[in-house]
Amino acid sequence: MKEGLRQSMAWLHTWSGLLVCWVLLLIFVCGTSAYYRDEISLWMKPELHGAAARPAAAPAVAVAHAVTVLQERAPKATRWIIDLPDGRTPLVNANWTNPPKKGMSMAERRAAFRRQAVMLDPSTGAEVAGPRDTRGGEFLYRMHFDLYYMPAIWGRWIVGICAMFMLVAIVSGVITHKRIFKDFFTFRPKKGQRSWLDGHNATAVLALPFHLMITYTGIVTLMFMYMPAPTKALYGDDQKTMFAEVFPDNERIKSAKVHTPLADLAPMLAQAQGAWGQAPARIIVNHPNDLNATVQLVRQAGTQLSNIEPSLTFSGASGALLAASGEPSGVSAMRRAFYGLHVAHFAEPLLRALFFLCGLAGCAMVATGALLWGVKERQKCAKVLASGGRPGFGVRLVDALNIGTIAGLPIALGAYFWSNRLLPLGLENRAALEANCFFAAWACAAALAQLRPTRRMWQLQLALGAVLLGGVPLLNAVTGTHLGVSLFTPGLRALAGVDLVLCAVGALLGCAAWWMRPKVHAARAPRIAPMQNAMEAAK
Repeated sequence: MKEGLRQSMAWLHTWSGLLVCWVLLLIFVCGTSAYYRDEISLWMKPELHGAAARPAAAPAVAVAHAVTVLQERAPKATRWIIDLPDGRTPLVNANWTNPPKKGMSMAERRAAFRRQAVMLDPSTGAEVAGPRDTRGGEFLYRMHFDLYYMPAIWGRWIVGICAMFMLVAIVSGVITHKRIFKDFFTFRPKKGQRSWLDGHNATAVLALPFHLMITYTGIVTLMFMYMPAPTKALYGDDQKTMFAEVFPDNERIKSAKVHTPLADLAPMLAQAQGAWGQAPARIIVNHPNDLNATVQLVRQAGTQLSNIEPSLTFSGASGALLAASGEPSGVSAMRRAFYGLHVAHFAEPLLRALFFLCGLAGCAMVATGALLWGVKERQKCAKVLASGGRPGFGVRLVDALNIGTIAGLPIALGAYFWSNRLLPLGLENRAALEANCFFAAWACAAALAQLRPTRRMWQLQLALGAVLLGGVPLLNAVTGTHLGVSLFTPGLRALAGVDLVLCAVGALLGCAAWWMRPKVHAARAPRIAPMQNAMEAAK
């Protein structure tokens, strides 16, 4: 019975992983990079590097400058949002929301909100020259659960289904592998299929708790979309009541339409800092310069898991404290803790780096699993290949998808970074063009892989990815800030981190391309696909 169970789980593990592995690799790559989306966004806005290098100002000074600018730019706005600088974002970001015009769609409102923003130097209050139009790290973050070129709801369903397959693959893999922890310490190089299996096991077990956590919490974050039956049974079609109870928010107060000067925010900041021991991360002013104005101060991310931060709400007219919201309780607290664990906003630098390394291990786990299937299938048709025959359609398709995804994704990422610096600054919809460059490069890599899924194609694409990603520090030195400056300037070390990590990834790709070079004896052999050559060379 146990043997039959393990065999059944082995079949389930193979197919639940293989059918979605290429989408999962995209999700893992983009999701892993999202742990440093703020740093990536700063890298992709070289116009802000100068301001980031200056010493930080006191929060009260930065807020006073922001309020002055907002009073000049948007005194009649319905809401101000002031994001204060921290260790990852060095500037003040001030946004405002104007009353929506009749007939405006939600997309038009969001586009208008993005245009209604200024970046300020926290020390002087001077507006920083508008950075180039780019989505930066936000593009990678959104793509790992929304995908692209499709409605977000479709992308989330696709990602959710793939995550469910991933969860099945993890659980079935643990069941089928009876020596999973023992084999974690075993690696047999140059043993063909066994070497790929050892690599797959090592990367899977190394971060197994992380893989389980990130997959399960990713599903839980969108549980109301994937499993609507319970809420339908309790609330019917009254979804507003459900969201109001599950996601409690401050009572929405309407404008009194009576002009009243906004109270000084400095005492509110002092009271919040005294209560929390740290400065707030965000200030939200509803109906500024109105009798019913409210000022909400939201605490900076700390060590708590919940993604909802405690806040203090003051009267905008008198400055009196109106309400204090703490951590949620019950099921809502659990759900928010799962979400906070998934996005890791609570993580300090070392813990964030550990999450990033575990994400890279997940990428390697998915990639080696896909390659392992190809190696195993080629062993089954070794006689056909030895006689000069061609592999079956399924094996050839998987080979091509492996090349286009495993080697093609680094090319796409490199194209994204290079397009950020090389596209003219005045282009309309420049941010969308950067995204188009990402997918155009990836599409070219995937198409070439379909035409020629050979060992030479592996080498070519891995080498191109190595050049693009490994050359990012040089690109930054020419068009932004070089490592000689960023490494020794506290406000710019995030840029040095991006440069060094991409350079390291490029070096690994270069080593892989060198390993995939044609062997001397391969010139006289019939042309066969890359993984068979790799397997034979590894023996």
